[in-house]
Amino acid sequence: MTEKLNTGSHDLPVSDALAAFMRTGWADTHRADLAALPLAAYTAKRRAALAARFPGERLIIPSGTLKVRSNDTDYRFRAHSAFAYLTGGQEPGDVLVVDPSGSATLFLRPRSPRSAPGAAGQEFYRDRRYGEFWVGRRPDLAEAEALYLVDCASIDRLDDALRGPARVLRGVDPSVDARVAPHEGDDELETFLSEMRLVKDEWEVAELQFSVDATVRGFEDVVRALPAAMEHRRGERYLEGVFGLRSRLEGNAVGYDSIVASGAHACVLHWIRNDGRLNGEELLLLDAGVETDNLYTADITRTLPLSGRFNPVQRQVYELVYEAQSAAIATLRPGARFRDFHLAAMRVIAEGLHDWGVLGVGPDEAMEAGNGLYRRYTLCNSGHMLGIDLHDCARARSEVYLDGVLEEGQVLTVEPGLYLQPDDLTLPPELRGIGVRIEDDLVITADGARLMSAGLPRHPDEVEGWMAAIAS
Repeated sequence: MTEKLNTGSHDLPVSDALAAFMRTGWADTHRADLAALPLAAYTAKRRAALAARFPGERLIIPSGTLKVRSNDTDYRFRAHSAFAYLTGGQEPGDVLVVDPSGSATLFLRPRSPRSAPGAAGQEFYRDRRYGEFWVGRRPDLAEAEALYLVDCASIDRLDDALRGPARVLRGVDPSVDARVAPHEGDDELETFLSEMRLVKDEWEVAELQFSVDATVRGFEDVVRALPAAMEHRRGERYLEGVFGLRSRLEGNAVGYDSIVASGAHACVLHWIRNDGRLNGEELLLLDAGVETDNLYTADITRTLPLSGRFNPVQRQVYELVYEAQSAAIATLRPGARFRDFHLAAMRVIAEGLHDWGVLGVGPDEAMEAGNGLYRRYTLCNSGHMLGIDLHDCARARSEVYLDGVLEEGQVLTVEPGLYLQPDDLTLPPELRGIGVRIEDDLVITADGARLMSAGLPRHPDEVEGWMAAIAS
């Protein structure tokens, strides 16, 4: 199909002479020596598992489209997680089609020809969205096949592959949705694409470990930058930038907008404004993760004393969260219910709040399904699956995720917290405005769980010692 060039109204006109000149004099840059992506062997197995789940059916998984940020500028593209999981590809507008025989074809926009007449031969220097001069080089078809180890075809041929009944991963590419009639099994496809990611293969675990290790280095960068950030009127944003630099140097970006929350901002669960000052008498809650070039992300939180040492009240709150997280981690093993670690953490929280005189009912009553009063101070779940999505496998059925049991190879976060709101009159004044979360990433092993983020200390004494060592 021929598309209108994405030129702006302020573009200079192109004369016939210039258009003719631009079609000539270019070296052949085709690369015949490209090695396959390291994950290509794994994506082939994943596509085979997908085809086996829906034998004799046509399955369509788009990469997604560019999204406008402002006027004629787009956000940096990130492929849909299911597409990246099945192909390793990260270009906008591509579509994976698994045909009824089980064979897969990746339809993509190949590198535009420079010698073709008309608009096709002008794309490389005139199209602001896809032109090579504007956004960089795309692989040609042969290069794509070498990279992804899958048959590739031009996106111009996609219409032929979409004919007939098909299940589509909908809501990803509007043009694909419009060209394929809805199928009663579309939701089932989306569900399976989430569920097949519940257990990570060895390549994914290694990729997540790389992400975690890079994130640890990012947290060290932040602690190192604290003295300068404390002097800035937007200290939170200063630290956000410091961690963002590590993320871009070692990976694709941050896996999600970093939460850099000082003082009472830590009581806002998803504080991403990050525009506050840093007060040396308060705590800093940092929730951040590096996303790798292959789009897998870590998700780690530490709550740090900006002075370098917890005061007695801060330590009291921190130690309760630490004990809750430790109890949760102790439950992790194959065969344990997914919900067990959250319940273990909440039992410790409820007991602590009761001991403080904050919770007016006993922990047994508080933990009953019809009560849950402790949630006023903690509110959210204590963890989630982790992988190519921050909240991975979110479309999986409850019976295999939230109400399921843990399996070897699953990666998850454990992140209990206490969020003692600054205006909560049920709390003594000294507790108001303190927010503490401790979050780690773990992989389920044959006999328990491995703490992937062990490079960052958890115990308050170790946190103080770690901060002092970095500052010295």
